[in-house]
Amino acid sequence: MAEAAMSHIRRAYEQLLASGQPPAEAVRAVVADSWLRSMQRGIDPVGADAEPQASALTTSDFEEYRRTHRLTAIRELVQSLMLDDIADSGVVVALTDRDGRLLWVEGDTAARDQAAAINFVEGSVWSEDTVGTNAPGLALSLGRGVQILGPEHFASSVQNWNCAAAPVRDPLTGEILGAIDVTGGSAAAAPFALAAVRSVVAAVERELRFDGRGTGPAALSAGAVDLARPASPTLPSLSAANHLTVLAAPSWTPTRGRRIPLSPRHAEILLLLSTHPEGLGTEQLAMLLSDEDLGAVTVRAEISRLRRDLGDVIAARPYRLTVESDSDVGTVRRLLERGALVDALSALGRGGLLAESTAPGVVEVFEDLREDLRSRILSGGDPAALTAWTSSPHGRDDAAAWQALVGALPAGGAERAVAAGRLRLLDRRLGLD
Repeated sequence: MAEAAMSHIRRAYEQLLASGQPPAEAVRAVVADSWLRSMQRGIDPVGADAEPQASALTTSDFEEYRRTHRLTAIRELVQSLMLDDIADSGVVVALTDRDGRLLWVEGDTAARDQAAAINFVEGSVWSEDTVGTNAPGLALSLGRGVQILGPEHFASSVQNWNCAAAPVRDPLTGEILGAIDVTGGSAAAAPFALAAVRSVVAAVERELRFDGRGTGPAALSAGAVDLARPASPTLPSLSAANHLTVLAAPSWTPTRGRRIPLSPRHAEILLLLSTHPEGLGTEQLAMLLSDEDLGAVTVRAEISRLRRDLGDVIAARPYRLTVESDSDVGTVRRLLERGALVDALSALGRGGLLAESTAPGVVEVFEDLREDLRSRILSGGDPAALTAWTSSPHGRDDAAAWQALVGALPAGGAERAVAAGRLRLLDRRLGLD
């Protein structure tokens, strides 16, 4: 973020402390709302400090708690996906539980020592309720990824830091298990920092789903804690012909029925409910639909219109789908899981509503899907998949993908020469050569 923008935020923060209200539109709505909640909770912006060593836990209790915590099982995966790339960038990676308690803080010695100066250490609690606005606390509070830069923090002692975090959910129940956070200097402020965290979260949730660390006896045998989570919602035994389309003209096709066109907002709601089978409260749904103050009344009105148009397909308290459904996003996911990368990219197309939507929850679905596809294509090294990706709107300016394509094509061929030329052109445009 430019220094002028930072100065603007600092002035808004100072006005908040002086008057109890930030100037209108001076900061992002997600930050302003969190500032106000922090003030309402009586958090001291000067003296706010993370709670020490899990407050009610002794050191030995904490060690045992994190040893048996479900996210400890994926610690090595997080290390392998993130730490090698950030070892010298002055940031730390943290795994938290669902209350914001730091289970693990990883990074080089210098970075961890600097983090310790603000009590960003294992065992401390960084919930929004404890220290005010910060990325891991806010990600857990809102249930979505968020990036907080410098003076956007509520506690003045951490306003020289940047952080990006996203929640990790049980892939079967949707319950938040904790969060993955990157905290540090300029690297944590970069636009790709949050996308990188979300990509790692997606990989972690796949691991939890497919390697026996999800739920049940296999999870317990892997050393996880039985948290007595609520059962996943049981859907009626209906055909999955209830189909949501969002990658082309938005529509809903019910079982044994005709296609029903949808407004973008209604398609967004159905997509969000389909990706949150555990259900969403009114405020949760509002935050996933808009960064602005959408309002509970507006959400209820949209749900009412959806029921009028589609029938009784949405239950309340929390809002959730009452029928089994599928979507073209699910089709892309299944192709991706089967390794049919070119077909998955073709099915994604330009992204349809996912690419056009500004709803935070839909943006996150699109970013996760696109990053998963990109990662699989780059790691696979298949020339056909790399060619398809670099020819698509998603990968046309992806220098890493062009580099991978150059390496995958046979030396001396015309295709490799063209790819190498495109890579040189991108390097010049991006100032990398």
